Amino acid sequence: MKISVCGKGGSGKSTIVALLANEALRRGYRTLVVDSDESNTGLFRMLGFEFPPVPLMELVGGKKSLKRKMGQPSVLNEARIVTAHIPEQYLLQRDGLMLVSIGKILQSLEGCACPMGVLSREFLKKLILGTDELAIVDMEAGVEHFGRGVDTSIDSVLIVVEPPLESVNVAQRIHNLASGIGIRNVWAIINKVPSGEIATRLKGELQERHIEVIGCIYFDADIFMSSLEGGIPAKGVAMREIKYILERILSKAELRA
Repeated sequence: MKISVCGKGGSGKSTIVALLANEALRRGYRTLVVDSDESNTGLFRMLGFEFPPVPLMELVGGKKSLKRKMGQPSVLNEARIVTAHIPEQYLLQRDGLMLVSIGKILQSLEGCACPMGVLSREFLKKLILGTDELAIVDMEAGVEHFGRGVDTSIDSVLIVVEPPLESVNVAQRIHNLASGIGIRNVWAIINKVPSGEIATRLKGELQERHIEVIGCIYFDADIFMSSLEGGIPAKGVAMREIKYILERILSKAELRA
């Protein structure tokens, strides 16, 4: 299964990706995290790696060479991509956890991120997972990745929603766009919630927009303290809640398969 994690900037997408990856590992899945967010550079630390992988964009010679190099021999030019065929410098591994990065915007005036969107789309389309493998994709903030077609090979879309109304509005746009390309498994996680009253209000706002809420993660001080060090705690309120959320994702997706 390929799960994309989407939402408004700052909603906690990367944190949810790391929490889901840790829980998937606990359940015995070989878990591939695809870092498709060209802005956030800290996901590798959240996952417990000391340094990031070499971006797949470098495998094709960088943004300027993308179109030319995609036609030359490499794992990216194969009709099917399996994790075992990805060169080791582009795929970090630790105890069943794997991480690849599409690319990052690192310099001023280097141009738009459109080539990274093309590479994300082609990589995810060709990626073949084993029965014991799960892919979790950290998408860029907002909805532009739908315009680039990155989500066309995704099985399940998980929308991270935080209390501001703008986050709910972005969630509605994501839900509509995902449904419009035929993705049946589209759910919302309510994140960073300070109280049950606010959780109930947010859930009601989402249900009015016909968005199914699959779980709620309340404010977790351990998460915020760990984030100052770039990591994610292995236990705490958020980890307990993510177990229930991943269980629901897997069971609902299986029923609809």
